[in-house]
Amino acid sequence: MFDFANQAYTLLIITVIFGDLFTHVIVGDAEDGYRLGNLLWSLSLAVSYFMVVVSGPVCGAIMDFSASKKRFLFVSYLLTVISTAMLYFVSSEYIWLGVLLIIVSNFAYAIGESFVASFLPDLGPPQDLGKISGFGWAMGYIGGLFAAGFALALLGEVSAENFDRVRWVGPLAAVFFLVTAIPTFLWVRERGRHHVPPPGTRYLTVGFQRLRTTLNELAMFKDLVVFLTSVFFAMCGIYIIITFAFIYGSQVIGWDEQTRVLMFIIVQISAAAGAIGFGLVQDKIGAKVTYNITLAMWVAAVLGIYGTPQMTEFVNEFFGVEWQAQHVFLVVGCLAGLSLGPTQSASRTLVGLFAPHHKAAEFFGFWGLASKLAAMIGVLGLGILQTQVGLQGAILFCGVLFALALLVSLPVNQARGVQMAERADALEAK
Repeated sequence: MFDFANQAYTLLIITVIFGDLFTHVIVGDAEDGYRLGNLLWSLSLAVSYFMVVVSGPVCGAIMDFSASKKRFLFVSYLLTVISTAMLYFVSSEYIWLGVLLIIVSNFAYAIGESFVASFLPDLGPPQDLGKISGFGWAMGYIGGLFAAGFALALLGEVSAENFDRVRWVGPLAAVFFLVTAIPTFLWVRERGRHHVPPPGTRYLTVGFQRLRTTLNELAMFKDLVVFLTSVFFAMCGIYIIITFAFIYGSQVIGWDEQTRVLMFIIVQISAAAGAIGFGLVQDKIGAKVTYNITLAMWVAAVLGIYGTPQMTEFVNEFFGVEWQAQHVFLVVGCLAGLSLGPTQSASRTLVGLFAPHHKAAEFFGFWGLASKLAAMIGVLGLGILQTQVGLQGAILFCGVLFALALLVSLPVNQARGVQMAERADALEAK
């Protein structure tokens, strides 16, 4: 249910509506190809992801020690809701308020992703984690479909003329998240044993001590370290797509409102189908194999995104039709959607398999570190790159990132990684 709830933030604020509103209307530097708006958007997200990178692992260590994952998740949830609702007050006169609120809300949302992921190892046996993670991710896209579908119908198009209506996207996303995440806090049980710091010691001190111990032990978990390096490159690409896909459709493809809505529906349905389908398969063929297949699909999708104008010309000439670029872009969006859910779900599953139970939150803190460091570098890198070569040329950067992720993941041995986690748990039990 938390996956179901938090997709309202990702889609309404980052992907579909507010990102386009901020760059296109609030900053609105159309005469310069929206390059300032894109850059400010990238910087805001990069700063928020850096905050997750700095705080995520030590928060995970404290949560494992104190059995307080639920409390940490609740604080991140409330902060996301409050700061997202306040986006209503952002306008062209208060651009820097928008920058500040995006930093705060995206930090709270992003670190909450790591907090909720740390519950995964306790939700079922190892052989079922792929199905569980895939189902959760699919529920996220279904939740996003509800939230964004309602918002698009209620708020209308992103334009200066419609600003007074579309600015309600922040409060709408906040209310959806606030209400639909309640079941998580009512019914999910937290496992683990609560420990109290020694006299004269604080939880923060214990957190850093545990983190230092884990860093010294990381040599035992070589497959996890290599895999997290691959996750870094993959999430660089994914966060660029999540952040800029609808901005790309508006600025490069030049789609109309009907196509924008249709693209949203296609991506949500295909992403949910991909997450469920690959989730069922990955427990049989392995999470690592599933992850690599989706990376190859991503490379093809990015090439399609970049080449949409050229492919449109070819299709029209070869088949004698009169398609527009926005129609071809819908086909490419379907491939991207099929890749989006299972890549993230499989990565979450592998970390759950490679993580000792007594350090699950801490290891998912490292997963969050890799993901958010990737997000920070990815969106900032694209934001700077597009100021030099434009948004269409800069998108090829994603293809390189997905190819690197695939190459780095090849040496990862899933069975060996699981054995090391089991060995660490056995040593802890003694």
